Amino acid sequence: MTETRSAGPGDIDELVRFRAALLSEWFDTSDPQWRAVTAATLARRLAEPSPTMHAVVVDAPDGSGRLASCAVGTVSERLPTPGNPSGLYGWVFNVVTDDAWRRRGYGRACMDALVEWFRANGVGTVELLATDKGLGLYEQLGFTVSSEPAMRLST
Repeated sequence: MTETRSAGPGDIDELVRFRAALLSEWFDTSDPQWRAVTAATLARRLAEPSPTMHAVVVDAPDGSGRLASCAVGTVSERLPTPGNPSGLYGWVFNVVTDDAWRRRGYGRACMDALVEWFRANGVGTVELLATDKGLGLYEQLGFTVSSEPAMRLST
C-alpha cells in the first residue's frame, strides 16, 4: 500500500512545481510572480489552526527529496441543500503525478486520503474539474458528471 502524508512547509516548492506542470496545458506558467503568490498562499492556508485547505503527498521513492504525487483540496460552506444538509463542499484541484512515477497508484492514494479528509471534516459533496488524464481515476472513485449546469465568469 502506498504511504501518503499531509504536506508541510517543506513541500511548498514541490506543490508549486506540480501546479505549474498541471496548468502549463492551458497557461503560460513561466512568470515567477504567480509562483511566489501560490507559495505564499500554500504557506498561509496549510498553517491555519483549523485548515480549510489540505494537501496530500507521496514522496518519490528514489530518495531525491522530491514528491511523486499530490492532491490538494479546499472546503467551503454554502447554503445547505436536500442532498448536502451540512452545506460543506470540497473542491479538489492540483492532482498531479510526476511523469517518472505514473501508473503506480500514487495519484489514487493521494485522492483516497484527500477524500477521507473531506469525510472526516463533515464535507457532504466533493467537486472537481477532470482532465483527460484523470477522468478514469475519478470515475473509479465514484465521481460523476453533475446535472447542474456550471458556468464561469472571470472578473
